[in-house]
Amino acid sequence: MASPTPSARNDRRREELRDFLRTRRARLTPKDVGMPEAGRRRTPGLRREEVAVLAGVGVSWYTWLEQGRDIKVSEEVLDAIGRALRLDDPERAHLYLLAGLNPPRAEVAPAIPVTPEMQRILDAWAPRPAYVRDRYWNFIAINDAARAVFGYGDTDHNCLVSFFTNARYRAMHGEWEAAAPDVAAGFRGDAARFPDDPEFGRLADDLCEVSPEFAELWARHDVIEHTQAVKAVRHPEVGELIFDSTALPLPDRPGHHLILHNPRPDTGTEARLERLMTIRLAEAG
Repeated sequence: MASPTPSARNDRRREELRDFLRTRRARLTPKDVGMPEAGRRRTPGLRREEVAVLAGVGVSWYTWLEQGRDIKVSEEVLDAIGRALRLDDPERAHLYLLAGLNPPRAEVAPAIPVTPEMQRILDAWAPRPAYVRDRYWNFIAINDAARAVFGYGDTDHNCLVSFFTNARYRAMHGEWEAAAPDVAAGFRGDAARFPDDPEFGRLADDLCEVSPEFAELWARHDVIEHTQAVKAVRHPEVGELIFDSTALPLPDRPGHHLILHNPRPDTGTEARLERLMTIRLAEAG
């Protein structure tokens, strides 16, 4: 009996990739990944557009991948999809093989493209929350205090997406509905600085598919300069935390900002924040 041709083997591999992604998606619910339930569902599990948003890839591109089309993939994208689908190490290696790539030899921490000096600023700002975001509002680096305060997890790769899709963050945010219009308008304001960059439109289109609130606000075409804000968080462990948030542009990285959160005076935030980080330190120890 003749061996399968390379073309037949590739077809079989893409078919297995399609089935693997579908079954991994079907076993998760929006609640599992911190997203709100959105209406009735004809089938169990996450929708394709929800996985795409969590992974930070285009909905069309992810659909093609799940359909088994012959498209190019990178290690970074596969890792993002693996995190979105909560794959363990053997499943992640299997995903690499089905996509035609060699699995990584070992789990490695993602590279953080910030200077050592900037990383020291983030670390020194603790126990106050801080992070660096790029022009698309992707997290480039984030300190432990920001994760503890705002509930950011492994699937939170973009602060705009997290604001509108992370159910835990939304439940904790004391003024979510009041803040949402400024968040959407702030992102449109940043997008306007780069009129020839299509990535802003792709990200907004994908987010519109999974967040009716964002879709409604994006359609208003409001624009603001989002450099100062007040963030109020009802933290389940220590209570209300109120911060002044400041976005500082990084001149050597166009579109990148350092986001610093400072406890508001006379709100008790500083003491509660220190208590929260003490709890986190004890848990880690």
